[in-house]
Amino acid sequence: MAKSQPASAALPRYWTVPIGRALIALVAAVVITFNRDHSAAFGLMVFGGYALIGGIFLTIASWRTLVDSRDRQLFVVQGLVGVLAGALALLFADGGLGFFLYLVSVWGAITGFLELFSGVRRRRAASVGVSPRDWMSMGGLTAVLALAFLLLPPNTVVAVGLLGAYLVVLGMYLVIGGLSLKWAATDAPRPVAPVAPSAPTANESDTQ
Repeated sequence: MAKSQPASAALPRYWTVPIGRALIALVAAVVITFNRDHSAAFGLMVFGGYALIGGIFLTIASWRTLVDSRDRQLFVVQGLVGVLAGALALLFADGGLGFFLYLVSVWGAITGFLELFSGVRRRRAASVGVSPRDWMSMGGLTAVLALAFLLLPPNTVVAVGLLGAYLVVLGMYLVIGGLSLKWAATDAPRPVAPVAPSAPTANESDTQ
């Protein structure tokens, strides 16, 4: 008896989701890298733009590409948390270093936990189309950022630089993960439809 193929947890185009998230993160990282202003206001502006745009993208893209309803819900909530955090950062860009550290810590703790939990949950289920290990790694990385901002000494240059480093690592990891999903989908064997037996011809009927 042939073994049934594991159910796909996402549509084939899901690989575009990590690639899109990577581009948003890398653009924000470039802005930090090539700007001498590492003030708290600048950090809040960059983080606000990244979290807001990334949250909107993650909410829409996850809803349209993930098959499992629980996965969709978790990533939609994660995206909405990003939208809220980004909006707060942009609205209160003059909130100072303390607000910057606190906001990034809360955002990182919530979104990191949600993505880490999504990866652990999906890893227990036999599925294809997504990489639970990538979800766990990205969730863990974001949680580490939250912890670092929570324990960080009050220094704007260090805080903004750490955010930039996080975005670079996250962006590169997402690029690798997205391309890996794309190549895996391309290399996956396609099922061959069974060929129906042809009806016997007149000559074959006469010989029987």
